[in-house]
Amino acid sequence: MGEDNQAEMTSSCCASCRIAKVDGIKLKECDDCESVKYCSDECQKNHKSQHEEDCKKRAVELRDELLFKQPESTHIGDCPICCLPLSLDLTKSTMMTCCSKIICHGCDHANKIREAEERLKKSCPFCREPLPTTKEEHDKQAMKRIEANDPLAMCAEGVQQFKKGDYSSAFQYFTKAAELGDVEAHYRLAGMYEHGEGVEKDRGKVIHHFEEAAIGGHPHARYNLGCIEWNKGNKERAVKHWIIAANQGDDLSIKALMVAYKGGFVSKENLAAALRAQKAAVDETKSPQREAAKKAFANGMSASADFPPGSKSLLQQLEEQIPLAAA
Repeated sequence: MGEDNQAEMTSSCCASCRIAKVDGIKLKECDDCESVKYCSDECQKNHKSQHEEDCKKRAVELRDELLFKQPESTHIGDCPICCLPLSLDLTKSTMMTCCSKIICHGCDHANKIREAEERLKKSCPFCREPLPTTKEEHDKQAMKRIEANDPLAMCAEGVQQFKKGDYSSAFQYFTKAAELGDVEAHYRLAGMYEHGEGVEKDRGKVIHHFEEAAIGGHPHARYNLGCIEWNKGNKERAVKHWIIAANQGDDLSIKALMVAYKGGFVSKENLAAALRAQKAAVDETKSPQREAAKKAFANGMSASADFPPGSKSLLQQLEEQIPLAAA
């Protein structure tokens, strides 16, 4: 029987009792491998011993297909005002506590100029909510977003609790945010499991959360996965991770690829392609408005204070604690 006919039969018949999919008979896919179908839970249970090995193998293949797919954008996404990709440099954008939108400093600076020229009260560049003038107002806005199940606000609060040393609260906020789909929260959870901060060290959960973050477009999580694979001797998988992260604009992954190139694990052509892709990704985050903001801040204007303090330092801490192995 040809492969096409066998695949068609598998998709139209129960893998255990071979009953055909007809009116009144519904088949359910195996949740793990999606390669076979069953007419009942009993058939799935009876077929487990025959299917288990192939199921695990196919499940790993499906996971790798998802893991090594190039994300369409980074987890940070685009500025909601100018619609240009946000920089991976977290100091070049601002998270607004009123709406949890991350605004590039170019749009933030343009809004400040508009307010000054028209003598307006300071407000959010996106939702126009008045900016908080006290810590109490700031915290009230943040809590309002948390109560609305905003995952970005929860993750930001988790960062604040982490800075205070309240790892238990930080873990709870990160866990809830991750359950709601926040990519950064997965990255933070990986760090907590890696270093045993508020939880027991768990290498399996470290890798799981790094993988979830990487799939969601987090280049630093993918860089760390590359380091883990490199240290395990899986050079090819490590290089794949670093190339994907480099394509997103990650500088650390470029440095890692250069080490891999010196060891003979990356071709000259692939390294050159990664360098071009990384530069192109970084260039996409630049604009005249953002350059104007950069010059203004350098000349003494201060950036907004709504970005969750401590995020960058924790990110750097994670990268230092999972170093790249020598080739």
